[in-house]
Amino acid sequence: MYDALEFLAAPLTACLVLVASLGYFGLHVILRKVIFVDLALAQIAAMGTVVAFTFGHEPGSGAAFAFSLGAAILGAAIFSWTRARHERVPQEAIIGITYVVASAATILIADRAPEGAEHIKELLAGAILWVTWPTVLRDLLVFAAVGALHFAFRRTFVRISEDPEGAFDEGMKVRWWDFLFYVSFGVVITLAVATAGVLMVFTYLVAPAIVAIATSRSWPLRLAIVWTAGALASAFGLFASYNWDMPAGPAVVCVLRLLLLVFIPGHRIATGHRP
Repeated sequence: MYDALEFLAAPLTACLVLVASLGYFGLHVILRKVIFVDLALAQIAAMGTVVAFTFGHEPGSGAAFAFSLGAAILGAAIFSWTRARHERVPQEAIIGITYVVASAATILIADRAPEGAEHIKELLAGAILWVTWPTVLRDLLVFAAVGALHFAFRRTFVRISEDPEGAFDEGMKVRWWDFLFYVSFGVVITLAVATAGVLMVFTYLVAPAIVAIATSRSWPLRLAIVWTAGALASAFGLFASYNWDMPAGPAVVCVLRLLLLVFIPGHRIATGHRP
């Protein structure tokens, strides 16, 4: 048991740091009804990493991070610019096609690079078990800075996510605030994908937030639920991975899915809802 705790200390801490930031953004994403924006941004950031790789920059290097962040900021500009008060075409459709194009471009670019297929697999599944303490500290500091920004403007971000029509009526510059939101989201996504992979990042964003929003209308309570659910799933997934020699990222993803499978029918029974 002690050996497991020692080996999993850094990965588990990394997961807790990721849950704290991604869980918060996941609440906003679901309230905005742009579920796939997180997956699209994650894939765009991954595409930037693959581009850097083809230019000879190793994953995790400063150059790779710059390429990835630049791609994520471009995605942020696209998603904020396409936000409209009266939509003839749902923004989710634009987000979806952006994700597909970014995925296709990633495959095409990786095909020209040596070991490209292996690199794509790592971007999807991640390598959370091999995360180092310096990486955990870096993510913590950056996520804390992003968290401070969102805390300072929390009323504005929550207003736009919960009541966009009211925000437009009040004359708020919704597109500019969206750009700031997506850029800060892109910074978090870029680091998170490099640490945990696309699949794990997407699941952290969506699964705990579904539980929280279905359970409570209070933001403090929602955050507590998101962090608790994400932390428990991370611990179970990592220990299952260690004990049964499974890939850690997919194990955590499956545990979070099991959480939803238990929660959804249980919530319907508790609230008297029927399918």
